[in-house]
Amino acid sequence: MAELPIPDLPPAHCSGRFTISTLLPPLPCMEEGDRGPYAPTEGSGCDSAQPTHLSSSTLCTRTFGYNTVDVVPAYEHYANSKGVGDLRKGRPSLADLHSILKVTGLAGMLWPSPAVNALMASSPLSPQIRCMLNIWGVILYLRLPWITAQAGIALTWLIILMSVTVTTITGLSISAISTNGKVKSGGTYFLISRSLGPELGGSIGLIFAFANAVAVAMHTVGFAETVRDLLQEHNSLIVDPTNDIRIIGVITVTVLLGISLAGMEWEAKAQILFFLPILRCFSQEKKQTGGPKFFSSASSPADIFAQNFVPNWRGPEGSFFGLFSIFFPSATGILAGANISGDLKDPAVAIPKGTLMAIFWTTVSYLVLSATIGACVVRDASGSLNDSVAVGSPGCEGLACSFGWNFTSCAQQQSCRYGLSNYYQVLMSMVSGFGPLITAGIFGATLSSALACLVSAPKVFQCLCKDQLYPLIGFFGKGYGRNSEPIRGYMLTYIIAIGFILIAELNAIAPIISNFFLCSYALINFSCFHASITNSPGWRPSFRYYSKWAALFGATVSVVIMFLLTWWAALIAFGIVIFLLGYVLYKKPDVNWGSSMQASSYNMALNYSVGLSEVDEHIKNYRPQCLVLTGPPNFRPALVDFVGTFTKNLSLMLCGNVLIGPRKQKMPESRLMADGHTKWLMKRKIKAFYTDVVAEDLRSGVQMLIQAAGLGKMRPNILVLGYKRNWRTASPQSLEDYVGILHDAFDFKYGVCLMRMKEGLNVSRVLQAHGKWFWVARDAQRHGAVGCASQHHDPFAPAVDPTTLASEQQASTIFQSEQGKKTIDIYWLFDDGGLTLLIPYLLGRKKRWGKCKIRVFVGGQINRMDEERKAIVSLLSKFRLGFHEVHILPDINQKPRPEHIKRFDELIAPFRLNDGFKDEATVNEMRQGCPWKISDEEVDKNRAKVAPVLGELLQRVSSFLDKIQSFWKPLICGRCPSSLYMAWLETLSQDLRPPVILTRGNQENVLTFYCQ
Repeated sequence: MAELPIPDLPPAHCSGRFTISTLLPPLPCMEEGDRGPYAPTEGSGCDSAQPTHLSSSTLCTRTFGYNTVDVVPAYEHYANSKGVGDLRKGRPSLADLHSILKVTGLAGMLWPSPAVNALMASSPLSPQIRCMLNIWGVILYLRLPWITAQAGIALTWLIILMSVTVTTITGLSISAISTNGKVKSGGTYFLISRSLGPELGGSIGLIFAFANAVAVAMHTVGFAETVRDLLQEHNSLIVDPTNDIRIIGVITVTVLLGISLAGMEWEAKAQILFFLPILRCFSQEKKQTGGPKFFSSASSPADIFAQNFVPNWRGPEGSFFGLFSIFFPSATGILAGANISGDLKDPAVAIPKGTLMAIFWTTVSYLVLSATIGACVVRDASGSLNDSVAVGSPGCEGLACSFGWNFTSCAQQQSCRYGLSNYYQVLMSMVSGFGPLITAGIFGATLSSALACLVSAPKVFQCLCKDQLYPLIGFFGKGYGRNSEPIRGYMLTYIIAIGFILIAELNAIAPIISNFFLCSYALINFSCFHASITNSPGWRPSFRYYSKWAALFGATVSVVIMFLLTWWAALIAFGIVIFLLGYVLYKKPDVNWGSSMQASSYNMALNYSVGLSEVDEHIKNYRPQCLVLTGPPNFRPALVDFVGTFTKNLSLMLCGNVLIGPRKQKMPESRLMADGHTKWLMKRKIKAFYTDVVAEDLRSGVQMLIQAAGLGKMRPNILVLGYKRNWRTASPQSLEDYVGILHDAFDFKYGVCLMRMKEGLNVSRVLQAHGKWFWVARDAQRHGAVGCASQHHDPFAPAVDPTTLASEQQASTIFQSEQGKKTIDIYWLFDDGGLTLLIPYLLGRKKRWGKCKIRVFVGGQINRMDEERKAIVSLLSKFRLGFHEVHILPDINQKPRPEHIKRFDELIAPFRLNDGFKDEATVNEMRQGCPWKISDEEVDKNRAKVAPVLGELLQRVSSFLDKIQSFWKPLICGRCPSSLYMAWLETLSQDLRPPVILTRGNQENVLTFYCQ
């Protein structure tokens, strides 16, 4: 392969598009000096000041030494990619690479700029700081000492470690999910929904956003409690202790809302301001003095530690899981970094590192603080200086007696106001070296956590609103400003927070949050497990330190803890999830995120299909699997509805379409319309597949479908098509192809169903009359019963995209309505294996056909009618079909009426060869090139066939009915001209008002009355 010499070009421009003239020999039709389709043109230059991977020849030349049509790998070719097969920005299509005969070629083509989408600006705060701010919240300062007094140091550590176990496993799962691709805004909702799909992702998105809104209230109430206690110490209450919390809480959350509305920059600055006093309060020394409110001594921490090591349950919350439910919200801060994923420069790196480091350092701090507090402060203290006694005084009980304090009375009456068990501000006023610094730490921790939740909830909710999974919430998805701030979401979160602030009780709010966050953690862990277990090639997280079994364990533990905390709240949480899940499953939103549920569905389908191939077929498990020649399915809705009625939730239905014409011309049409036809079937609630083939003619295309359709044991065994109404005016070759398709079906051991309706099946003319143009319209009318795409379409008729096709108004048919007490007549004249009986039976099982009466007609002799009827009734009873009304047709072998013979002769007259009963060799010579012609001998031989007689019976017996299931006359392959056969079918079914289904099995049993 010769290389293309690189001409000397000005530095500012590249001369023309890439060329592959060096890769292919010259075309015979091109003279020397002619421009090929890919030859350089002057108008195709590109500005080198704005180079692209595709238009700039410099990069390809530097890489390979010569210009190519192909482009080198680049980021923009994969960015914002969606489904398989979508064209990527800046990359030539396969048609561009494969074909050099296009008129336009690539010369002068303007390729899109590969400029990478601007990344979000990095947040000043890392996820680690945000997580630590959230974890070091109100629980640390206001409830950890009280939990230590209730549960003891040992069980407090167990509570902490249990929480850390759940959060660590969840952190590993978050790290794996967040590094499996580019993470956008939406935080936890984005991670779960893009992993598990919209069904579970949507429900947990609502729950998680609500939980964050309630968390705003919890942290704000903690701040208000501290302020209230300060006011109470100075006798400066505003109203009363409860209402003061409400007043302070509402004012505080209003100020935080103002900071949030100012933008992420101001929110980040405020978080830094809150973070500094928290760090400073951890570094101060504890007091070394004692008093009536507490006791702290460096000389005897072991005694206090030993007393506080064991539990001492008190009050309604005095149980292990009661305290766990109050403590666990402190661990929910691990998602603070993930919730602002859209504002991080590199979420895939920042989220795992920041989350796991935050879990480690905060766990250490919680363990150390609980041990320190437990070694410094006794559980009960009166706060009165009058309770001081001499060491060893009689009547004094408790550890404080050995240090000169008698708290026996208040401890026995449980009226002590101070001590670990009674005073929430232990860290602030009893243990700290400088109380105001602890107060500043409490203010920083509570306000930072409240602010983080106030920012997280609207952003998660905004992402959910933009996905449009639920109605009536899209209003809150609108963004404002450069960063698309969810101002409406902020206001909604503000209203919810105020509603819970009015509760004014921290111990009542915390358990509400615990169940919702545990539910979120369970789904995050299950997402990681499910994505791993499906073995999808798209699951490639760069974070490797996770285990799918650990994730499953974390999900299970989270669910168990939910029920152990508050079983009724867990049931409510799961009830909400199931309700929202059911809604999304019912609505089926048009989203495709490549979730693990899709991968799991593929795995299950693949495993079951392979497993099905290992099972031998049995008559009892026979199912009518239909290949329906619909053409475009929306052209023959009645045919689709009829077959879909008895195959729904039972067997395979495959709608086949033959696109007639050159392959290169028809393949783009096939790719464009296939998705639209599938969506049309889904909208019509028809459980079927759609497939098409490109062929030179209709018959060869149907042969391809018959041979290649299906997978393993899930292959069609019945060919269903419409009756060719225009057989007398159609071209002789199309008539020969139509009957040839029936021959081919029997050759491949297919059963055949042919459907005829008086008004016809093809509604393409109606669609055209309403302005719905399709490329396939004209030829579908030309072929009548069998749909196919035209060889030459109107260039001015616009192609309909799949979305328009799927959203078009659905044509109604009689098979969609309730059938009532109508009658189905079955003419079981020849034994084909039972297919003629099975299809009506399957129809009768459907609700809309359940009231129909079914009658069976069989041929017989007039002098043996009773015996033959009893024999057929006995046979039908063994099949357990429920057909009890049987009629014998004794006059089926009588001669037809003269007027019907005349009509039959008129039908075949245009197709007569009129050979005068010449010998066979002469007839074959006369019929050369026109095999559909009927010789005089064939007319005479087949004149007494039963079709005219049966046509009379059908019109006489069943013309008033609304549904007929009729028979199919066996074909005599190669001996019956197609025109004569169509004349029989015309005589059999003409002038009948109800639909007629002509059925013929493949001579193999589909019914049995044996148990094995």
